[in-house]
Amino acid sequence: MTDPLHNPAMPATPPEVDADGQPLETAPLDETAIPGDAIPHDNLHTLLEKERDEWKDKAFRAAAEAENTKRRAAQEAADARQYAISKFAADVLGVGDNLARALAAPEGNEKALREGILMTATQLQSMLGRHGVQAIAVKPGDTLNPELHQAMTETPTTDHAPGTIVQELQAGFTIGGRLLRPALVVVAKTPEQGQ
Repeated sequence: MTDPLHNPAMPATPPEVDADGQPLETAPLDETAIPGDAIPHDNLHTLLEKERDEWKDKAFRAAAEAENTKRRAAQEAADARQYAISKFAADVLGVGDNLARALAAPEGNEKALREGILMTATQLQSMLGRHGVQAIAVKPGDTLNPELHQAMTETPTTDHAPGTIVQELQAGFTIGGRLLRPALVVVAKTPEQGQ
């Protein structure tokens, strides 16, 4: 067995060849190449600078476009935040108008005043529902849910199981399924002995 490292007649690696199978060091020169096609050094430098400047310009334009897009998106987000409540505000103004009409009712006509306030309350609930605001349903005997209810006080009673709601003090609301305001409630507790 011959060792190519110690036998100079045998190359260590096969020589590289061109597409015609000729070894690269003995490959014939391309006869179609015209020596005049070579780019002079000064022109090559000028061409490279021109290409560099074109790429630089493209990069600056892309950066400017990205900055403009970012600025436009920020402005659109600010506009959306500012004007998102405009429909809600218009609906609230309608409720306010009805309250003003109810307050303008002639004195001594409590029935008309009460009906006006009832209609306004109904309009308010309807308007809140259109905007995704829903009242949290609370009734006596419901188990206290700390995610929806806030216990304001406990009252000793045997009418309701301990930890259940006895009374709602203030309505709670959700918006889009998320808690907007918890319902304020009174919770039952076991009466002490002797009460």
